[in-house]
Amino acid sequence: MKNVPVLVLRCAGINCDEEVMHCWRVAGASPTLIHINELADRPAMIDDYAIVTIPGGFSYGDDIAAGQILAQRIMHESADALRRLVERGGGILGICNGFQALVKTGLLPGGDGSRELVTVTYNDSAKFEARWVTLEVCTDKCPFLTPDTKLEMPVEHAEGKVVIASADAAKKLDTDGLIAVRYIDANGSHDRYPANPNGSEAGIAGLCDTTGRVFGLMPHPDRAFAHTHHPHWTRRDNTGTPDGLTVFQNAVKYWGK
Repeated sequence: MKNVPVLVLRCAGINCDEEVMHCWRVAGASPTLIHINELADRPAMIDDYAIVTIPGGFSYGDDIAAGQILAQRIMHESADALRRLVERGGGILGICNGFQALVKTGLLPGGDGSRELVTVTYNDSAKFEARWVTLEVCTDKCPFLTPDTKLEMPVEHAEGKVVIASADAAKKLDTDGLIAVRYIDANGSHDRYPANPNGSEAGIAGLCDTTGRVFGLMPHPDRAFAHTHHPHWTRRDNTGTPDGLTVFQNAVKYWGK
């Protein structure tokens, strides 16, 4: 398996970069932490990487809206380089605030720059939600995910509700296979609180683009990389790979071919 170089982006307010760096290292990749100002000066550096990751946090204090200022910087300073990355077969991973930013750049869901299908807004509960959730994988084309599996990991956000623009937009998400992961409860429902912690329409917890290689999700795989992270770890089967770490390992396996 060849080396997989990963660029991890940070900026003011991003606070999950070290966890993400650790996960990539454990998964076998070679991550490099880059400040967005450095990327703005030389966006072509993206050409040296297989994957770009935008971690979670509260970029620029989530002023205006969560991820909005970061999204504006990405659109104006590095969007072309990111599109080249995807066109040559690379990947982008956005976690929590990173997912919000990807949606607001238009890199998700369709990858065509359009911001007309979905947005991400305040939780229905009108409060910050920090809890473990169960996800079902809904796609077989996203290399970050294992098809037909369920994952458990935590959410930590106040603006995580995915809102779909219209019935036509919902149909497009479904027919184009852009819904990557959904919240699910023990009965298989997507719309019940607290299993769906924010009220996301169609239970959407994460989206991918039409290639499957741009993937973003509100839950934190970077906070589920060890079995002991789970609140019920003493009562669980702790064999196998922790759920969050599988996201990173799947990517390394795919891009390390």
